[in-house]
Amino acid sequence: MQVSFLIPGRAQQLTLDEVIQLAREQSIAGKQAATLCKTNYWKYRSFLADYKPQLSLDGVLPGFTRSFVEVVQPDGTIAFQPVSNNNSLLNLSLSQNIPLTGGSVYAQQQLQRFDNFLNRTVLYNGIPFAIGLNQPLFRYNQMKWDRRIEPLKYAESNQQYIEAMEQVALDATSLYFELLVAQVNLQIAETNRVNNDTLYKIAEHKLALGKVSRNDLLQLQLSVLNAQKDLASARQTAEVASLKLRSYLSARENRLLELVVPTQLGDFPVDINLALTQAFANRSAAIAFQRRLLEADSAVDKARKENGLNAMLNAEFGLSNRGVRPTDVYARPQDREFVEIRFALPVMTWGRTKARTETARANQQLAVQTVEQSKRTFEQEIYTQVTLIQMLRQQVELTAEADQIAQARYQIAQDRFKLSDLSVTDLGIATQDKDRARRDAILALRDYWQAFYTLRLLTLYDFETNEKIK
Repeated sequence: MQVSFLIPGRAQQLTLDEVIQLAREQSIAGKQAATLCKTNYWKYRSFLADYKPQLSLDGVLPGFTRSFVEVVQPDGTIAFQPVSNNNSLLNLSLSQNIPLTGGSVYAQQQLQRFDNFLNRTVLYNGIPFAIGLNQPLFRYNQMKWDRRIEPLKYAESNQQYIEAMEQVALDATSLYFELLVAQVNLQIAETNRVNNDTLYKIAEHKLALGKVSRNDLLQLQLSVLNAQKDLASARQTAEVASLKLRSYLSARENRLLELVVPTQLGDFPVDINLALTQAFANRSAAIAFQRRLLEADSAVDKARKENGLNAMLNAEFGLSNRGVRPTDVYARPQDREFVEIRFALPVMTWGRTKARTETARANQQLAVQTVEQSKRTFEQEIYTQVTLIQMLRQQVELTAEADQIAQARYQIAQDRFKLSDLSVTDLGIATQDKDRARRDAILALRDYWQAFYTLRLLTLYDFETNEKIK
């Protein structure tokens, strides 16, 4: 069955699958989902890069100064001496983070040149090679937790993209049936207007023959006027629905839309256990359950360790030298060692340390409880949707059969009225039953297809092909 809404331009026939495909490719919502997915991909790539060796070159080139500077004399007085120099520095370093301990190691080379323009001398200083370690002690290890949480965030974002595309399909389905229902109402209104006009003319002839009363004729005339009003209202509603669908699809062409009624329902079983399994395996919300629990654990660990003894070990071993030529830096360099431990230990905090730790633990318990409640709601949604789609499939079959019966009954009632074997009142009842049955059939299809795509959204699983949605 096809219904159409006439707008200027060439005709374009669309099925539900075609509209969904167009929405995924052309709609703003679909493009936004794709862009967000790309953004999350590059954010994750940036996170991975932080755990790879980093090679960097930094320095000061040039570092020219010409001024008068304050110089303290041996007797304690101050003299302002002129300076004119260039102090340039280049540093090449290779660093690597250590996620297991939260520290980092590095290797570096450094060369410094100092030009004194007043006495025309040049000095070089440099580090031919050095290796160092920066290691937090007794502190919260951000890198360790990030390595557990960030992959979950990335997996969650990937599933959110698939869900967003399924949401686009669901929204497109709603708009498709909004227009389809409007077009069916328009078709019904047009048919009723033609039929009522025809029956009114027949009744005028019967009135002349004395086969109908004046009251029946006036009732039919009123039906003609009501049909004309219904037609105008249905046309306006269909125009608005058409505009909304074309706007969602980002369609710029002004064409006749011929929507095909999707009466072919998939004959596939929906097992509740399979639906639950796939939902917990595929949905971003299921991944978010794990992420939220890990983030709560991370917050407790941070509160406990950041409020106690915090220390940092900085150590470096290398070679250094100086001279009047660059090569002097590399000729018989001397050892260069550096070790320090910086620490901070709260002594009196008036219960602040315990309060922060207990707050984090309370938030952790709340996260566990919230996740548990979310899981139950999650399961209930799946169970409800599986039960609903099975019921709606039966509703579609019943309303389709009722539609056929109502259409046949109306045809019989119309023929009987022409033969003066049926009252105007009974004809009106048959007309109402016919219209109601047609609308119920379309609405049942709408409810079924919305439930079908909602189930896909809730499970990210295609029960027709028994495959995960990718």
